[in-house]
Amino acid sequence: MAQKNSETGPVRRGRPRAYDADTALKRATDTFWRTGYSGTSLDSIAAATGMNPPSLYAAFGNKRALYLEALAHYWELSLAATRKALAEDRPLAESLMAAYEAALSIYFSGKGPARGCFVIGTAVTETVDDPDIRKSVAAGLRSIDADFEARFRTARDRGELKDDADPTALAILASATMHSIAVRVRAGTPRAELRQMARKAVSVICGCQMIPVKKVPSG
Repeated sequence: MAQKNSETGPVRRGRPRAYDADTALKRATDTFWRTGYSGTSLDSIAAATGMNPPSLYAAFGNKRALYLEALAHYWELSLAATRKALAEDRPLAESLMAAYEAALSIYFSGKGPARGCFVIGTAVTETVDDPDIRKSVAAGLRSIDADFEARFRTARDRGELKDDADPTALAILASATMHSIAVRVRAGTPRAELRQMARKAVSVICGCQMIPVKKVPSG
């Protein structure tokens, strides 16, 4: 019962002064990313952040509240990276590849084996029982679809796509490719292979020939 209360009890009482909130949230996020929501204990978060449990409660609330904050922060960063790539003034195919490269940079960040997408790796399994996590995941997916769709509408207006191209359908395909890449990262697919998969998807989406590969660091 004590464990359950620690996850769903009172949320927060005000932040203490003697800690860096951004650093603490990043370290907590890394811990969730590595072991998942259910597999992460408050003690492990305390060890990662250097904060004792009472300080964690005061700063972020219970484990669930901290996780929701970490999830929201991840969405903010990942969506910003996608939007930056799609907003660049370059051909559609290059913009799409830039978006996939941005995602791969996140999925292959951190030390050790590739950790993939924070949402796919930690949130999806929790959506069945937790309405707030489900709401966050659904909203994030809608945002990805909307960002791709907006780019496809712009591309159609510029003549990069046929007049009868369906931006909504293309956005679903582009998003599905990103989700598939995220899953395959977790399965151990090499980065170069995932990049090639993205190139093939872009070719289908754009109705064009395979775009050339730009050499990038393989970290």
